[in-house]
Amino acid sequence: MTPSILHRPPLVSDTERPVPRWAMRLAYALPLLLLPSCLWRLPFALHFEMGQIHERGLPPYWVSIPYVLGLSILTEVTAILAIGLVRGWGEVAPAWIPVIGGRRVRPMAAVVPAVLGGLILTVLFTDVPIGDGRSLTLHGVVDTVDYTSDAWQMLATICVSPTAVWGPIVIALAIAYYRRRTRAVAG
Repeated sequence: MTPSILHRPPLVSDTERPVPRWAMRLAYALPLLLLPSCLWRLPFALHFEMGQIHERGLPPYWVSIPYVLGLSILTEVTAILAIGLVRGWGEVAPAWIPVIGGRRVRPMAAVVPAVLGGLILTVLFTDVPIGDGRSLTLHGVVDTVDYTSDAWQMLATICVSPTAVWGPIVIALAIAYYRRRTRAVAG
């Protein structure tokens, strides 16, 4: 009896040492986990407010379209870069990169930016509701957005909530990368 594809460990032969199954799955799931927030954001570029009530108007199209599209693309590219923490191109720079192509990546050259980025993402996307329509963030107490209906608010919550785990996932992947790359070879 052959194991199902869901129970078989991911096949990656381009890393120096085996990657933990949980790290491989998290790294590949991260871009998909963030995709709903990117898609949720896109209608705002065209001033469709997705059920939100704004006291101030939205910026002009020439500002909102490049900003929203750029932010969504940057989000996905950054999430895809986390895959480098579980693949060979995170251990040896691809040959097409000028100057460093083909060279081994020092573990701390990947770990330090990943951990710092993870910490920044955690601070940016973590807030604590304090109950009176406001949330406590690193920036202080901020008002939450009002919605025209509970359905819009639920959809927003479902789409945007996964961004809260983005930072911790990147930090966990960075720690696993560090352990895998610096562990003494048993022999």
